[in-house]
Amino acid sequence: MINILMIEDDAEFAELLSEYLAQYDIKVTNYEDPYLGLSAGVKKYDLLILDLTLPGMDGLEVCKEIVQKYNIPIIISSARSDINDKVQGLALGADDYLPKPYDPKEMYARITSLLRRYQKTQHEDDAPKSDFEIRGDTIYFKGEALVLTPAEFEVLSLLVKHQGITQSREQIINTSQTMSIDSQGKSLDVIISKIRSKLDDPKRIQAVRGIGYKLV
Repeated sequence: MINILMIEDDAEFAELLSEYLAQYDIKVTNYEDPYLGLSAGVKKYDLLILDLTLPGMDGLEVCKEIVQKYNIPIIISSARSDINDKVQGLALGADDYLPKPYDPKEMYARITSLLRRYQKTQHEDDAPKSDFEIRGDTIYFKGEALVLTPAEFEVLSLLVKHQGITQSREQIINTSQTMSIDSQGKSLDVIISKIRSKLDDPKRIQAVRGIGYKLV
């Protein structure tokens, strides 16, 4: 279930939107008082729908405070048609601005789109960062371009693309188009040794006894 915090002083409007979104397994908790909304435990919600015309506190101030304290997607839902309100709200950190009146279907579409973007960003942020980066025919290690022969590039790029996973000697050799294979593939060991010498951390390439190599 998606949990949405709504700060909206029009109780009837909030109820109608809540009933519509409920059919999509979206629960809306509305606060007419912005101060109560700010103290409602913002972290436990997935998204905020925020009105601008509120009793005792302008919605733009609410937006500013929430952006400073929390990482939550914000959709401003307001009848205020002044373009400056929209510009200021987005500048403060709101993610979307939907002027009233609107069809609840559009709000649902914006909610799902915004949550998808946030989830994708979070996954990207949580993904482990590699010290290696392949750009065209160049491999960068900690931001520095490595000077590699074609065979060294082929071997290292395979290890980079499968970082943390052991690649057998046969996989590495068969993938390479330029490596000359001698008896027992000793040329591979020479290439690995040369790659290690070009890294300031040669232990990043580990030999897996009886199998092959992996990049850690």
